[in-house]
Amino acid sequence: MKLSDLAPAPGSRKRKKRVGRGPGSGHGKTSCRGHKGQKARTGGGTKPGFEGGQMPLQRRLPKRGFTNIFQKQYTIVNLAALDKLSETEITPEVLIKEGIVKKVQDGIKILGSGEITRPVTVTAHAFSVSAKEKIINAKGKVEVI
Repeated sequence: MKLSDLAPAPGSRKRKKRVGRGPGSGHGKTSCRGHKGQKARTGGGTKPGFEGGQMPLQRRLPKRGFTNIFQKQYTIVNLAALDKLSETEITPEVLIKEGIVKKVQDGIKILGSGEITRPVTVTAHAFSVSAKEKIINAKGKVEVI
């Protein structure tokens, strides 16, 4: 087989419809758009979400709440996961290397679910109040980046 022998499967490639090229083409005059009407005009048609004059769904639904576009998306780690590690210095790099954290968005936040049984120094971007208390009660240290 040579490069020149390569060809698409028969019937898999369809020719482009050439419109407005005279009556002999079968697609002349109105160019397959029909006579008059909104869709026959240039620039005609409706915007996405248009429901024929009925109040569109995005306007029928009530607007509720507020979305803060500057909100930080922390990757959360529980104390129970930290207790399984053998290191005494726990940093974001250690968490990524050990596979506890897959992807860091705006930082890592340590939450207080579970117990920590040994003194460790934990470095992270944020801590919950209960996590801080549990780490300090286990004679550990908390460092905020």
